[in-house]
Amino acid sequence: MLALAPMNPAPNLVLVGPMGAGKSSIGRRLAERFGLAFFDVDQCIIDRVGASIPTIFEYAGEAGFREHERLVLADLLAGEKQLISTGGGSVLHPDNRRLIRERGFVVYLKVGVDAQLKRIGNDKNRPLLQRDDRRQALQDLTALRDPLYREVADLLFDTDHYTIAEIMAELCSRLSTQWQCHRTAP
Repeated sequence: MLALAPMNPAPNLVLVGPMGAGKSSIGRRLAERFGLAFFDVDQCIIDRVGASIPTIFEYAGEAGFREHERLVLADLLAGEKQLISTGGGSVLHPDNRRLIRERGFVVYLKVGVDAQLKRIGNDKNRPLLQRDDRRQALQDLTALRDPLYREVADLLFDTDHYTIAEIMAELCSRLSTQWQCHRTAP
């Protein structure tokens, strides 16, 4: 657990991190605690496109999925008083990183590969893990994305050895002193 910045007033709270870090499950609880609307970027893409993520990858490829992700994220970040749970690859596009930093207090939920494998090891809905060596896939994704998560983060929180209740208690405490929901002028 490491705080990276003392205070960042922002109109939204944004969770970044790899798959299996708990962005959706923790995000729903944090949104409720802070009275924010909750949005899961991946679910918003599914709702907008009308197809599952594996189907989008099958027909549009990763590049097509990333374009949907970029558009949905930009639409969401235009709003206020929201908790936005991003997809693991949302930080890959420089415009996404810029918008995330401009429009959110960013919490990087970090998780190690061993914990990821326990949490999502058998999940068939993750196209980037549909290969024989899931451990190597997760290690490769971590090597590429960890520096990008750190680049946008206001707060880094390692979720490996904590229960959701422990994570919630600590995050609520830290957010109450480090983040203020700041509305932008109309």
